[in-house]
Amino acid sequence: MDVNGELVPVGGGDAIPLNRKILSVGRRSSCDIQLDFPNVSGKHCEFSFRNGFWYIRDLGSTNGIKINGERTMQSGLRPGDRITIAKRDYVINYNLTPAAEAALEALLSEDEDLLSESLMEKAGLQKRRSSIQEDNEDDD
Repeated sequence: MDVNGELVPVGGGDAIPLNRKILSVGRRSSCDIQLDFPNVSGKHCEFSFRNGFWYIRDLGSTNGIKINGERTMQSGLRPGDRITIAKRDYVINYNLTPAAEAALEALLSEDEDLLSESLMEKAGLQKRRSSIQEDNEDDD
């Protein structure tokens, strides 16, 4: 069994080995990582290891996931990131190769670019804020 890191509960407890490429997390006994707490959904989220880094995705849970205090539906994970699963905090520890780190940083900067644009802007139905500011500066 290949272990690609671990989830360490903040405040103490046994580390959870990340020993598969895809791991489901939730309250159900069928989940790879069972978190038997009332505010954890039956199938809460999923970890996947790809391109040398860990990625987390919410599976439509009621209480959501957060990365370093920011609520998200999905995200790449840097070693040392704090992951909150329904108010339970964990730190992810794993080794990142330089190539995997470059792929992860590219993914995370792509996610930030998407978040900085409104849905109307993405659809081309509204001018981007930066181009509106440039137009206003031209008028001066």
